[in-house]
Amino acid sequence: MLSIDVHGLNKSFGSRQVVRHLSLEVRQGEIFGFLGPNGSGKTTCIRMLCGLLTPDSGNGICLGLDVLRQSAEIKRQVGYMTQKFSLWDDLTIAENLDFVARMFGMADRRGVVDAALQELGLAGRRHQLAGTLSGGWKQRLALASCRLHQPRLLLLDEPTAGVDPKARREFWEEIHRLSTAGITVLVSTHYMDEAERCHRLAYIAYGHLLASGTAAEVIAGRHLSTWALSGPDLMGATPELQTLPGAEQVTSFGTTLHVSGTDGPGLQASLAAFCRARGLSMEPREPSLEDTFIHLMRDVTDPLQA
Repeated sequence: MLSIDVHGLNKSFGSRQVVRHLSLEVRQGEIFGFLGPNGSGKTTCIRMLCGLLTPDSGNGICLGLDVLRQSAEIKRQVGYMTQKFSLWDDLTIAENLDFVARMFGMADRRGVVDAALQELGLAGRRHQLAGTLSGGWKQRLALASCRLHQPRLLLLDEPTAGVDPKARREFWEEIHRLSTAGITVLVSTHYMDEAERCHRLAYIAYGHLLASGTAAEVIAGRHLSTWALSGPDLMGATPELQTLPGAEQVTSFGTTLHVSGTDGPGLQASLAAFCRARGLSMEPREPSLEDTFIHLMRDVTDPLQA
């Protein structure tokens, strides 16, 4: 069963087209990752799906409702966690949640708020002002508020930006728990380790959908060969490596350089000769999600920079 099934969505602001012919399918209970550079249209896509923006053209459903004509109904069944903390700093945690419950016209607001505080470990901080919370606790509060009305779909816009690794891990454990309970989650992120936690991914660049599938499918779809080079004066070798036959990208990884390309045999031959001449070592590496996304961006130009 699909929670999201949209086809050919377009959205422009003035003369700038932000989303171009987007088609997307997200299954119920799936954690679906949205990746792409800043300004790629991820947030605009999310806002169209949750009813905050109306597409200029295209069609589709979200939670069984028409994205063009039933946006008000969609909004009541979706929880949207914005990129920037958007609750009230001068209200306590409990007051913030009570305000959100009142906005949704929920019965037994006190009971609903108490349950949310307990579920996400916020009960001991209920009287703390939201503005005094650390990034991780603000994240928990934001997640609690967007789940208060028991939505069937969560749209999370870069929810872990600026949050420490421990809080990020705890957040993702909670997301997987929600997915197991049948809640669909669409999450945008810049972190490759988070992308790998998603069931499936879509990579968007400047309004275009470039790739989608599981992490393994997206990596395999680029047909990359990657080699790790190590040895003396390695960083000084980068300019020459970039001109080698078959070398389509050269990326620093700690004390090594990763060299990737789609012509596997050709790249291996040119790297072998280069390493012999320079006294370097080379080892094959499985292409990573990061290797893949960097390679995807080679053929894409920001229209504002064109």
